[in-house]
Amino acid sequence: MKTIIALLMSSVFVVLAGCNTVAGAGKDLERGGEKVQDAAKDVQQKM
Repeated sequence: MKTIIALLMSSVFVVLAGCNTVAGAGKDLERGGEKVQDAAKDVQQKM
């Protein structure tokens, strides 16, 4: 029984760590997209 609980707890930690990693990557992609949008707006204004 202790082994099963230990495995479940380990699984929970792995899942939570994965969620944080994906959330961080999403924020990085969002920032990159904002930079691209800003550059596109600058080009449109110069036209």
